[in-house]
Amino acid sequence: MQKYHKEKHSIGCFSYLWYNYVGGGAMVKLTEKQKRFCDYFIESGSGIDAAIKAGYSKKAAKNIACENMTKPYIKAYIDKIIKEKDSKRIATQDEVLRYLTTVMRGELTDENIVTENIGDFMSEARIIETKVKPKDRNKAAEMLSKRYGLDKPIEKEIDIGGVVFDFTRKRSE
Repeated sequence: MQKYHKEKHSIGCFSYLWYNYVGGGAMVKLTEKQKRFCDYFIESGSGIDAAIKAGYSKKAAKNIACENMTKPYIKAYIDKIIKEKDSKRIATQDEVLRYLTTVMRGELTDENIVTENIGDFMSEARIIETKVKPKDRNKAAEMLSKRYGLDKPIEKEIDIGGVVFDFTRKRSE
């Protein structure tokens, strides 16, 4: 048996009754208009503009925008789309570590445009591939070593018969 509870919402200039499904977590299917509203809202950040572009009347756009933004399944859909877009746009930890490793190992090449004089005030441009510079490789190695804690000193003391031997040193030594 499904349970519903009644909520009265007052948003902006209007009030309405909201019947919310309690417990279950079933995802409500969005209408095409609601999906368009969500897509336009993500693009513009304006609920009123999104409602108008989605096909709602200009007269009801403000109320529809307020109503749509209070519906948990519409909010969840918007959050899901934003999260998907962010995951495609922002590099993951693994991507960054792989990139730093290829730079450090010198496996990455850089393209440089070089112009060469071919005579009589004429020049020609061509692309030359060069290896990553040592300073860039060193910087990548430094960043990786910080990530893995290799830049911290090794601290080790050994007590042999009352005599303490201190083996504290930096990892690079």
